[in-house]
Amino acid sequence: MRRLDIEFAVGLFVLAGILCLGYLSVKLGKMEVIGGGGYEIQALFSNSGGLKTGASVVISGVEVGRVKRISLEDYQAKVVMVLTEDVKIQEDAIASIKTKGLIGEKYVEITPGASDIVLKPGERIRDTQPAVDLEQLISSFVFGKL
Repeated sequence: MRRLDIEFAVGLFVLAGILCLGYLSVKLGKMEVIGGGGYEIQALFSNSGGLKTGASVVISGVEVGRVKRISLEDYQAKVVMVLTEDVKIQEDAIASIKTKGLIGEKYVEITPGASDIVLKPGERIRDTQPAVDLEQLISSFVFGKL
């Protein structure tokens, strides 16, 4: 009987450890298990410049969403972003692909506009700025084209 109690306690301990590990993996990976709240907006970029799915979407340095999907549409990068419900984007906002640090990860920065008209879910940000191609910039400088 005593051996059965010890095996049961060890089993519960292992199960609790697996559950904690799963929870930490989801939270640290910033994944959503049950469709998180928010709405989608889109932007077309001439060059996504290494932007990846799951990258941050930032307004004024505050993370307000994530990149959900990147696809090709009319030879441009179509970026679908999921933003939190409380954030409203004006129709004249500007979406830019930026880099954290010199060679850090890419993220989308949204500069708010001044319009009173707010984008509805599924609509597109018209004004975009693609990522700066650092290699092209350096080669232009080296070969005197700047």
